Amino acid sequence: MPASFFDTNILLYLASTEPAKADRAERLLADGGTISVQVLNEIANVARRKMGLSWAEAHGFLSAIRDLVDVEPLTIETHDIGLVLAERYNLSVYDAMIAAAALNAGCDTLWSEDMQDGALLDGRLRIANPFRGL
Repeated sequence: MPASFFDTNILLYLASTEPAKADRAERLLADGGTISVQVLNEIANVARRKMGLSWAEAHGFLSAIRDLVDVEPLTIETHDIGLVLAERYNLSVYDAMIAAAALNAGCDTLWSEDMQDGALLDGRLRIANPFRGL
């Protein structure tokens, strides 16, 4: 069974006013998947700074997400793999760390709206934009 990893932007659409993207994100998450602690940190930052959520609301949103997915920890191994991916594929360091966490978790699909749709990393992790064609 394919294993999905979610970039921050996909999860943020759960709280979006764009119904097509919100619905697509919900459908993908219904099958479960994995995120990293970095994704949680990025969501917390956006929830507070851009979405204007109170701390209680941000905690609630993060808790709801954690109930839906597995969370891959940040480790030195993730960091080292991420640096290699950033150099090899010309990714931003932050995107590379997300990809490294996905590889460490054994995922084969990284759902992201921001990374290169269709790219194959290390021969086993495909980046896919779930909103392509919407």
